[in-house]
Amino acid sequence: MKRYFTTTAAGLVLMTVACYGQTTLKEIKIGTVLYVSLPDYMSRTIGLNDAAVFQYKSTLKDVYGFIIDDNKEELKLAELNFTSINEFYEAFITGFLQGIEKKNISNPLVQKKGNLNFLEADVTYFDKEAGIDIYYLVGIVETGSSFYKVLSWAAVENKDKFKADFQKILYSLKN
Repeated sequence: MKRYFTTTAAGLVLMTVACYGQTTLKEIKIGTVLYVSLPDYMSRTIGLNDAAVFQYKSTLKDVYGFIIDDNKEELKLAELNFTSINEFYEAFITGFLQGIEKKNISNPLVQKKGNLNFLEADVTYFDKEAGIDIYYLVGIVETGSSFYKVLSWAAVENKDKFKADFQKILYSLKN
């Protein structure tokens, strides 16, 4: 009986090794490592946007935000080829708040810091559901492999209070 068990176990090991030896694997990197800094009054959260790779908020101060990773390789697979951060931004902002009647979008400001391209724009609109004007700092960060959309928002009345912090979040992104 021991001999049968040993022979069967040895056979299974050899079959497993033979199957494994026939398959060549290649390593594929999924996603990128991204670093971001938040003000100490904000914390990581979930539930703001299902597509976000990172979400943050302060319910006490009523400010929120999230980051979405649009991988360039995946965009190309979907036949969405963007030649610049401006082109990506234009495609995004066209659909952002589509159908909202009362909105104001500033001209984008583009900067290069190290090997990253940054774009920021101010967006305000009236949210009928909440009954208030909302301010967004819309940011785009272009890395070698992705476009990151960084959206931070608060009530318009708090724009001056939080815009600098929203910019610090945006410009803190690095990989």
